Parts: sequence; structure tokens; C-alpha cells
Amino acid sequence: MGKNPTDRGKKGTKESVLVDAEGGPLGAVLAAANVNDHLLLRETIEAIVIERPEPTPEEPQHLCLDADYDNPKGREAATEAGYTPHIVPVRKEKRDKARRKGHKPRRWVVERTLAWLCKCRGILVRYDKKDENFLGLIQLACALFWYRRLHRLGRCDCLILAARERHRQGTGFGLS
Repeated sequence: MGKNPTDRGKKGTKESVLVDAEGGPLGAVLAAANVNDHLLLRETIEAIVIERPEPTPEEPQHLCLDADYDNPKGREAATEAGYTPHIVPVRKEKRDKARRKGHKPRRWVVERTLAWLCKCRGILVRYDKKDENFLGLIQLACALFWYRRLHRLGRCDCLILAARERHRQGTGFGLS
């Protein structure tokens, strides 16, 4: 992918993951380790694999971002996608003023999801040489995450029955 920003000699990769409010992964993108996060925002938003409901003035969709996205490109990418951006200011003086009482930062949700994905040994230590294979492994781990979550909530049987029905009708991928 690209040179590692810490030692400048080795290659490294960066995973950019977009998650929902509970930490469920919605889209993932790979890039070189020395690429700034704000350059991956538009691509990460486009990588969402589910159909997204249209945001309305009554129910806007919020996007919480860290300080790396506090620039015109980051704000533009978020608003073009229909999100209301909540970006941590770069300067510490502005951070205290920007945060209102009762509004806690939500960056930990993304970090927790990345930690869950790193429990898969093939993601923690990258064994794949090809980027497509590594991205496929990340996407498989995200699908496994969703399966486990839906199974725990008791909604997995409904999804399997719907997939079988779509397969029987020939309208899409399903289980037989």
C-alpha cells in the first residue's frame, strides 16, 4: 500500500471504517498508512453496503468525526452525503467551547469496533499481500460481526427466511 508513517521504510495499511451509533460497521476502505484520514472520508461514505434512509429536517443523520476532519474538505464531504457533521475542533481552546454540556464525544464507538475487528488474527497481523484479499477479509469480519449481533438480538432467523424466499423467487442472493 504505502510507506508506514512511523519508520518511513515499511509498507503499511490503514482501515477507514464507518459505523452506526452502536458500533456496527457499515462500510470499510483500505488505504496506505501515510494517507491522511480526511482524504478517505468521501470514499468511506461511498463504501456503505446497506441502503441508507434519506435524512429529513426532522430526523437528520449525524456523523461524528475527530480533529483530522476539521477542514473544508471534510465538512464538504459530510454535507454532500447528507450528514450533519460533528467535528472535534483542532485547537484546544475551541474544543472546550464547542462541546456543550450533555453531549459526549462518540469517537470511542469507532475505536471499539476496530478493536473487535482486530480480534480476527488475519486482520491484526496482515498476512495477505493483495489489497483486495485483505479488504475482503475485513468485509467478512464485518459480516460476521453483524451476524453475531443479529443472532444475539434474536433477529437472525427472520433474515435467513427472507434470504431463502428471495433465492426461491430468483430475485437475489440467498440461502438454500
